[in-house]
Amino acid sequence: MALGTSIFLIALGGVLAFALDRDVISVVNVNIVGYILMAVGILGLIMSLVINSQRSRTQHTVVDDRRPIVDDRRLPPDPPVRY
Repeated sequence: MALGTSIFLIALGGVLAFALDRDVISVVNVNIVGYILMAVGILGLIMSLVINSQRSRTQHTVVDDRRPIVDDRRLPPDPPVRY
């Protein structure tokens, strides 16, 4: 999810920075907003790649704690046979 969001922010920032005129919206400078979105997208992309690489370097250890079953109980002697 983080990779997709980062790529989306980079693409949206590129459109705002390079494809639109500065005078589209007079309240804010669209080019600056585009550069900011691209920077946030690149930072998010780097952070998600670092986090994913740390996740893949973990070692999983399986502890096999099975012990042989030893029956120490002794069976009672057979009852005497009565005829």
